[in-house]
Amino acid sequence: MTNKTGMARLLEIAGEKRGLILLSGLLSSVSAVCMLVPYASVFFILKELLEHAASPASADGAKMIRLGVIALIGLAAGLATMYAGGMVSHIAAFRILYGLRVKLAGHIGKLPLGWLNGKSTGAVKTTLEQNVEKVETFIAHHLPDLIHAAVTTVLMIAVMFTLNVWLALACFVPIVLAFAVQIALISGPKTKENLKLCHDSLEQMNASAVQYVRGMPAVKVFGQTVQSFRQFYQDMLHYRDYGVKLTDQFQYGSLIFKVILGSLAAFILPVGVFLLSRDPGSVAFATVLLFFLVMAPGVSTPMFKIMFLAETLRDINEGAQRIDRILAEGVVPEPEHPRRPTSFDVSFEHVFFSYETDSSDRNVLADISFTARQGEVTALVGPSGAGKSTVANLVPRFWNVSTGAIRIGGVDIREIATPDLMNTVAFVFQDSFLFYDTVYNNIAVGRPDAPPEDVYAAAQAAQCHTFIEALPLGYDTQIGEEGVYLSGGEEQRISVARAILKNAPVLVLDEATAFADPENEHEMQLALKALMKNKTVIVIAHRLSTIQDAEQILVMERGEIVERGRHETLLSANGLYGSMWRSYRHATQWHMGKGEADDEHQHAAQHHSG
Repeated sequence: MTNKTGMARLLEIAGEKRGLILLSGLLSSVSAVCMLVPYASVFFILKELLEHAASPASADGAKMIRLGVIALIGLAAGLATMYAGGMVSHIAAFRILYGLRVKLAGHIGKLPLGWLNGKSTGAVKTTLEQNVEKVETFIAHHLPDLIHAAVTTVLMIAVMFTLNVWLALACFVPIVLAFAVQIALISGPKTKENLKLCHDSLEQMNASAVQYVRGMPAVKVFGQTVQSFRQFYQDMLHYRDYGVKLTDQFQYGSLIFKVILGSLAAFILPVGVFLLSRDPGSVAFATVLLFFLVMAPGVSTPMFKIMFLAETLRDINEGAQRIDRILAEGVVPEPEHPRRPTSFDVSFEHVFFSYETDSSDRNVLADISFTARQGEVTALVGPSGAGKSTVANLVPRFWNVSTGAIRIGGVDIREIATPDLMNTVAFVFQDSFLFYDTVYNNIAVGRPDAPPEDVYAAAQAAQCHTFIEALPLGYDTQIGEEGVYLSGGEEQRISVARAILKNAPVLVLDEATAFADPENEHEMQLALKALMKNKTVIVIAHRLSTIQDAEQILVMERGEIVERGRHETLLSANGLYGSMWRSYRHATQWHMGKGEADDEHQHAAQHHSG
């Protein structure tokens, strides 16, 4: 990973398309030279008139016309080369933009799931969108402008020092002072701190905005407004405050800079008048002084552009640093000599695990050991927070274990290449996620190269086919478009269809029937039984009735396995599982009705009268 920062890092990113960037720089340089031609032409025209001030009629009219034509040609050539340079820089920028986004997305896909859980969606979205766009803006716009301004400035200052050192110093010294003031502000530690806080507040505001939109049903139901949705409102205020603070910090420096650059003639004229007073009859010096007065605006224009770019680059550089911080995150390491399992028993061997973001450093899992055998169902049950989902997430290596090992077919999953591991394990989450794509493509995610008949067969096995056919365009219906959305149960059956299509030998189910309605639950159970045949199945069970026939039930509490066995054995032990089973049975028999409410009302009335 690169250690470069600031302009060096931005130029390194731009250097990925070195040929295009060099061509853009060359065209920008030519444009800068051409754009100075009109200034030079005006100067030579004024010089001709000044030399014939006593008799203007004797001035060379044809020469002045030629100079006017040259000025027009120079302007046209400057604009044409500027446009060409801009086109080339845009081509380079969009190619770099594409490559940078693909690189970031690919890198994020290789990071441990824990990294994603520790980051807000808004922060990642800001980096992938806004910060990458800022890099594109630098390459497409700011870099050509910077080259154009630099070439213009160097040429003009060189000419000025050639003509007259004192007048050149009168022009150059105020510019240096103005830049010194701005650079002192830009490079100060307080500026960097405020800029970081401003970016942090922007990321937090984006994260809160995502949460606000997702929580809109609750916001509307409870009659809330953006002001009463406190977190989002406070984050907007923080971003405003940091933005205003950053602006206030630069207002006086920017004002001084603009005043000085806008009045270069005020510095040149006193020096020029003093020098001219020593030789009042010198037409040559008068011509040089005239040149400086004419060219002063030409010097200030690129100076303004350079300063504006410097202020903008400060913001772009902060975005680039955030991109680099993501790219610097360590990915899940790939094995040097990958192995493939030939059988598919899943074994946990004295596994300890803690999340890196857990400030207490306590183990979320402690000494977990069990074997889920191929062709059998292993169920994980326990109270909320017991560690069931963590165990399931470790199987496809969403995180690496702290100590111990997880093996598939006797092969440590850390020795299995990620693509092979992903092809070995299928995962059906409780919270299903559908892409904004067609229903067909959402199922085909399980195996993108599958023939259509396999996709349809998977949908039928998952009890999806009937409701899919009822959609406006059937399997070609776009999810999320024109108000077409699926219920929670339908989304979950799409997820089961993906797993059926994938047909991986190890299957992890996070209560795949959680959203199924009573009519479809039986069909879902049949589909899952077909899916689970001859596979190693690990089920996170919330409805205990669904795992009564499991060959192995692991009862978890506080990150440990406290009981294990079959349903009947665990019931007879009368431990935690027995208590959970009785609570579950009681909950299934609970109902709400008018009679029950009337009984409670009558009981309350009797108690009051007593």
